[in-house]
Parts: sequence; C-alpha cells; structure tokens
Amino acid sequence: MSMNRRDFMKVTTGASGSLVLALSIPGCASVKTGYEPETGEWKPDIWLELTRNDEIIFTLARVEMGQGTYTGLTTLIAEELDVDPARITVKFAPVAPEYRNPLFGLQLTGGSTSVASSWKPLRVAGASARQMLVMAAARIWQVPVADCATQDGRVVHPNGIDSLRYGQLVELADKEVIRGDVPLKPRSEWKYIGRQSGRLDAEAKVTGKAGYGIDVELPGMVYAVMTRSPRYGGEATGFNRDEVLALPGVLDVFLTEHGVAVIADRYWRARKAQNALKIDWDFSDALTTSTEQVFEGYRQAANDDPGEQERSDGDIEEAIKSAGRVVEAEYEQPYLDHATMEPMNATAWYHDGGMEVWAPTQAPDLGRIAAARNSDLSPDDVTVHTTFLGGGFGRRLTQDYIEEAAAVAYKVKQPVKLIWSREEDVRHGLWRPAMLHKMTASLEGNELTGWDHQIVGPQILDWYVRNAAPAQYPWAPKFLYNTLGRVGLMVEGLATPKDISAIEGAIGYPYQVPNVSVRHTHTDPGVPITWWRSVGYSHNGFAVETFMDELAHEAGEDPLQFRRKLLDSEPRHRAVLDRAAQLADWTTPVADGRARGIALFKSFGTYVAQVVEAGIEHGEIRVYKVTCSVDCGQVVNPRIVEDQISGGILFGLTAALFGEITFKNGEVQQSNFHDYRLLQMHQVPEVVVDIVESDVEPTGVGEPGVPPVIPALGNALFALTGKRQRALPLTAG
Repeated sequence: MSMNRRDFMKVTTGASGSLVLALSIPGCASVKTGYEPETGEWKPDIWLELTRNDEIIFTLARVEMGQGTYTGLTTLIAEELDVDPARITVKFAPVAPEYRNPLFGLQLTGGSTSVASSWKPLRVAGASARQMLVMAAARIWQVPVADCATQDGRVVHPNGIDSLRYGQLVELADKEVIRGDVPLKPRSEWKYIGRQSGRLDAEAKVTGKAGYGIDVELPGMVYAVMTRSPRYGGEATGFNRDEVLALPGVLDVFLTEHGVAVIADRYWRARKAQNALKIDWDFSDALTTSTEQVFEGYRQAANDDPGEQERSDGDIEEAIKSAGRVVEAEYEQPYLDHATMEPMNATAWYHDGGMEVWAPTQAPDLGRIAAARNSDLSPDDVTVHTTFLGGGFGRRLTQDYIEEAAAVAYKVKQPVKLIWSREEDVRHGLWRPAMLHKMTASLEGNELTGWDHQIVGPQILDWYVRNAAPAQYPWAPKFLYNTLGRVGLMVEGLATPKDISAIEGAIGYPYQVPNVSVRHTHTDPGVPITWWRSVGYSHNGFAVETFMDELAHEAGEDPLQFRRKLLDSEPRHRAVLDRAAQLADWTTPVADGRARGIALFKSFGTYVAQVVEAGIEHGEIRVYKVTCSVDCGQVVNPRIVEDQISGGILFGLTAALFGEITFKNGEVQQSNFHDYRLLQMHQVPEVVVDIVESDVEPTGVGEPGVPPVIPALGNALFALTGKRQRALPLTAG
C-alpha cells in the first residue's frame, strides 16, 4: 500500500506533555485524542505515546493469538524510534477506523497480513516521532538537525557527550513540523529488524499475567452456558424451566435465538443445571445431511455443471483430445474443526445505556456489531475489550460467541461470562468446508501439456450470506445488524470483494504448462463453514501437489526434477524447492521402511517447499522429519518465522493424519480430542526451517506452512507403499 506521510500523519499533544502519533485515513478520524481536563485522562487510542516519564506505549491494532504480532509489530516501532523493543509497553487497540487492516478495510487479524500491512505505516510512525524529537533537541542546542543522533531513547548532541531523554523533549517535539516524507532507517543501520530475539509476551504468558478471554473476572459476575440444537437450524420450543430454576445457584433459564441459556452464580453450577435440561426441539428447518450425501451431491454437481471458468490458458480441450496420455484423478477433503486451545467465550455487561464486551476476537469491530444486534444498542454504544487469544486459526473471525454473551447480558443486566465446553466447541463450530477436486492432465511423452482442475464445493461467504439479509453499510437500520454481525465484509461503503476462498492457490498454479483450465462448480450443502488456517490454499494445495506427484510418476520422472523443469519463469518457487531438497538430502536413500515426499506451494505471498520423511510403525503413520524452505520476504524476527512455519507444519500434519468432522442426519459425530485427535508430543517430527534471505517487503508466515505438508506426506506414503491416497485423512492401511 503506497502512502504519503503528509496524507496519513496526524500529531497532537495535550497538557500532560505526551507526544502522540497516529496514522489515519483522511476523513475517517473518529478517535478523540488529547488530554481530558475533566477526567485528568490522556486517551492514547492511536499508535504511539511518549510521556514525560519516558514511558513508550504502543497500541497494537492486530490481536495476539500466538502468532507473534505483539513482538513483531513492536519491533517495527522500536527500530525506527531507536529503543529496545523490551522498553515499549504494548496495549491492545480499541475499536476505531484508524486501526482497520488496510488490506481488508476491517479491524481484523487474519490472512497472514499483520506484518505485511504494518511494515510501512508503523515504521513511518516510529521514524516520525524520532525525527520530531531530534528536531526539538537540535532547536534547544542550536545545532543542525543532521548532526544529532539517537540512542536508546535519547537524542545525542553532536559532541557525543551531551544528550536529552525523549521524555524531556515531548512538549517541544509537538511543535515541530516535518516537511516532506520522513526518512526511514536504511537496512545497514537496523539493530532489531532481522535479528533473532525472544517474544515480548513470553514472560506474561508463562507467569499467568497475560489475560485471555476465559480469564476475565468482574465484580458481581455470573456465568452462562448455552444449549444449542444438536442439528444446525433446529429451534427450541419448550423446556423444563421450573425444574432447572430450582437447582442450587441457578439464577435464570430462558430461550434465546441461539438456544437455551442457563445462568448461575458459578460456572460448574451452570453446567450441572444444563445437564438437567429437557428441551423440545423443532427440527423442521434443521440440517439433515450426512457426510456421504455431501460428497454424493458434489459428484452430481460436478457432472451437471462444468463450473465457472476461473483461469483459462491455451486450449485445454484440444490438449486433452490430442494427448498421447490422459491422466485423471479425484481428491476429497473433509470438514475440519479449528480446535483452538481456548474454547469460545466472551464476557458482556449491559449497563448505563451501553454494553462492554471482553472477548478473544480476531475482529473486534465485528464483535461490536454482533453485540449490538443482540440488544437495543447501536454499535457505537458497544465497547469491545480485546484480550489475548488462545488460538484463532480463523474461528474467531466469526462472532457467534459474542452474540450469545451479548444476548444473555442484555437480559440479565449484570456482568456475565459465557463459556463453551470443548464438546460444544467441536459440535457447534463452523468448519473448513469439505471439497472435491476432479483433475485431468495431458502428457506427451514425459512433457505435461495440459492441466484441468475442477473444484467442487461452496465458498466461505455462502453460509454468511444465507444467514443474513442483504446489506452494505454498518450505519444501516438495526434490522440489518444480522448481516453486519455475521458477514462483516461490507464496511462503510466498501463492496464485498470476490470470494476466492474455493479457488485460491489453484488459480495461482505456477508451473509452465501451455494449456491450463481452472473451474469452480459451486454447490452448497448448507453446513456452517468459515475460514480455517490457510483457507482454500489448504485443500487446493493437497489436490495440486498430489496430482503433480502422480504426473511425475506417470511420466517416469523424479518428482523434484519434474517440477523443476516447469518453473523456469518462477525463480523464487524453484529456489525454495532446490533448497528444501538439498537440505533433506533428496538424492540420498533413506533408511529401510522410510520414504520421502516433496511439495511446493505459494500462499499469502510466501513461497514454501517441504520434504517429508515418513514411515509406518505398528500400524500407524509416523512422520520422522519435515524439511522446509521458506521465502517470506524481509524477516522481522527469524525466531517467530521459524515458530510460525513449524506451527503451520504441525497444524497441517494434524489435519493430514487425523482431521475429520463427519455428519450423520445433520449431527456432528465428533465431540472432543478423543475422537477429533490432535498431534501429540511423541508424534512431533524433527522440523527444519530454512529461511531465504530477502530484501523485498514481508509477506505472511502464519499460514503458508500448512498447505505443502499435507501433500508432501501423502507423496511420501506413496513412495513407501506404492498406494496413492486421494482422500484425507491419510491412513496406514
């Protein structure tokens, strides 16, 4: 995103002597800044505050859910401000237009965009503050600005001896005006960007000081649990209210649009009372499908509808018609849960004509709208306090848990914490959609001449649109809050972008093939779906890179070399492919009972290649080693990149080995970690992450580790057993 500092920079100061910087879109400023004499409060709800006491406070506009924004984005500010990142106090941003992610137009953390969207704006904020502090010091000393320097929160005199603390300069700095664009530090002068360092939030997390949503406690707080329909779309028509209300600690029991809410003075009393509920359900409009019916419907749709053309190069029909060999394959991927360690929860308090919400949400502005639509309030009357998140993976982009808490708080009129159990989290979530892929390729000798990819399944927005009335503006009447709270992608006049969740990764097919066709046959079984870590790249990665492996074997070529020769115009793809293969000793035989598989995929702007070494032990798949090369542009903190890529690999392996949500007569069959398994510590392989040095702007790292590892494992199992698996999860049989 290009940006002129003069268009975006706003500087204010107050009687407290604090210097405050904000980047804001012209005409969109909504946050009051400055000193409030009546309350004696300074409102630092913009990027950066420096106080007379040498406090430096950074307002983090992207949530921290384990992915490292707390450290990475603070490092950008610290670098340009010339202070140690550990000196900076971080606090989470309130809901305000100034904090919207410019890539989405929403105050949203997702899509592996936090560093990419903040790379320029935060550095400009830090550099501008430093520049004004230097100008103020130079004016005091009557010396040229260019002769002054900064070091560890001080401006240093040209004599190298005298210095002034930043805190001594904030009032005077406010009077300085920067003409033109502020210069950013050259790469050669970086002290913190690109250096390996620990996480700034680590101590708070290991000592229990970090506040997660589930940790929120308020005076007079009560606890709520919600019993939802066992089948999506079912409606409660009656229940044994008097019997449940008579149980110890139970304060109220009532119907909401989400189900039956039980309110008690203690959490476990609410749970015990929930077990005593006897609810009459109306399933007239409820989901009735089974997993088998979903895929039967997909296959029928694929036969009936060739799909919307999403990419077309050359003449695929002629290539297949005249081919020496035609190869066909079909791939299935199941519904997947997010399985965040912290289950869904939110605390809400309706008081004094407004509502406060404390929640682990990836999209606090959407949380505000969600709370408003479950009360008599407007979004401006709702304050959302974002907490640390115990995992997100896309699940916390949807605000249903905030809706539930708000609906209960509106009725009980006192602070209420609503917590989902693990079983509720699994059975009543929103899932990564099940998808079907029909692939056809043409070969002439060992040359790939044609590639046809038909993707069958829904788009993510299907479920949201189906559950909401059409709307485009968040200032619309209250009857439109349903759309805004659930969809949340139509914000202040910005049209909803094309939903590419079904096709992303497939339309970016990198291999040089003269005839390419990518089509999407749209079909929607009605199952609640949402974004899942790496979204469409996850299922398209499996289909594309498994089929590429099949074609390599069909052509009689090594899977690495088959890919390499098709990447002449993709140097970054080929570089990570070669590096991963070299690090994994691709050409060296593995031990007996083991095999290697390789895969390459670009997602969220980042190039990733992985080699998986796997075998079968005691009737189960065993992954011994994953070697990964990643090109994500300029790295802010190598340790965080390594952590995130490694985390994505383990997340992907969990899906490849165990991940599957199944339906029977509309009901989810899984309930907890015993039947929705996660990778356990003794199953974690050795993971080697190689980071390509680069000076291009940063791209994503939270999700790109997921897509290649799934096909790479499948390809390794084929090399080991000679049996090709085209459906997930993978099996040892």
